[in-house]
Amino acid sequence: MGERPLVMSCGDPSGIGPEIAAKAWAAVGQDCPFVWLGDPRHLPPGVAFRVVADVADCSGDALPVLPVTFAAEARAGAPDPANATGVIEAVRRGVELVQAGAARGLVTCPIHKAALKSGAGFGFPGHTEYLAHLAGVDRVVMMLASDALRVVPVTIHIPVSDVPGALTQAVLEDTIRITHTAMIRDFGIAAPRLAVAGLNPHAGEDGTMGLEDRDVIAPVLDRLRAEGLDLRGPLPADTMFHGPARARYDAAICMYHDQALIPIKTLAFDDGVNVTLGLPFVRTSPDHGTAYDIAGQGVARPDSLIAAIRMAWEMGA
Repeated sequence: MGERPLVMSCGDPSGIGPEIAAKAWAAVGQDCPFVWLGDPRHLPPGVAFRVVADVADCSGDALPVLPVTFAAEARAGAPDPANATGVIEAVRRGVELVQAGAARGLVTCPIHKAALKSGAGFGFPGHTEYLAHLAGVDRVVMMLASDALRVVPVTIHIPVSDVPGALTQAVLEDTIRITHTAMIRDFGIAAPRLAVAGLNPHAGEDGTMGLEDRDVIAPVLDRLRAEGLDLRGPLPADTMFHGPARARYDAAICMYHDQALIPIKTLAFDDGVNVTLGLPFVRTSPDHGTAYDIAGQGVARPDSLIAAIRMAWEMGA
């Protein structure tokens, strides 16, 4: 294993993160080695692990663990604010290791934002914003990716009623540019083809069903096409995601959360990957949360985490 490993932050230890990390190591640790950043006390009973002092030391059959100090043990399904500082520190150390060149990418297990806020005054909406802060970048983009489809929502966690106001030409242009650059740099696609969904039914139908497609989206696409970007749209979203349509583009830019996430969760519910575009390093995560309802029961599936590991490994090559 001469190549640099990935690093994996543990996420909330009361969720399924430690369990699926151990399962993922057993499944792909030899092909895509990673070092787990967390407290060994939080791993499931019986898991073979080995404490290491250096991320390069990740050979062998046991899960390599770079210890992070946590205040308390973990109780499955019950997040403890006392452990918030440890969760945040695992992410920070992961970023530090990747930025130092010791690791080829960062995979993050799910966190619980309310526990981080109550336990450590965490002042960020989520993982992505914290990573952008640590990396010193102003804007990043969320992509959900699988073998079947890649989607990028322009607006994310806001009410549907707020989407038209938030959908500005500047935000749309930034999202498209960041996605285009990442498709080249991170996915190795020299000439990315991006399909851009309209906001309204039938992409507004020439202004008869809303003006955003004509007055906001189309002018941005025209400007960027003039620079040489391969953009299709604005397209009616209801015809963008069947098989033949997906074959005509490399990623879909969608206007709001559900427009992007419904198709990919339908096509790849168990193995979708969350990728942060626009960071100066590779970051992926599973496309699910802490799953407190099944934590500690041994039934959590590692499919999405395994897909995140494989994708980070390939992107970091």
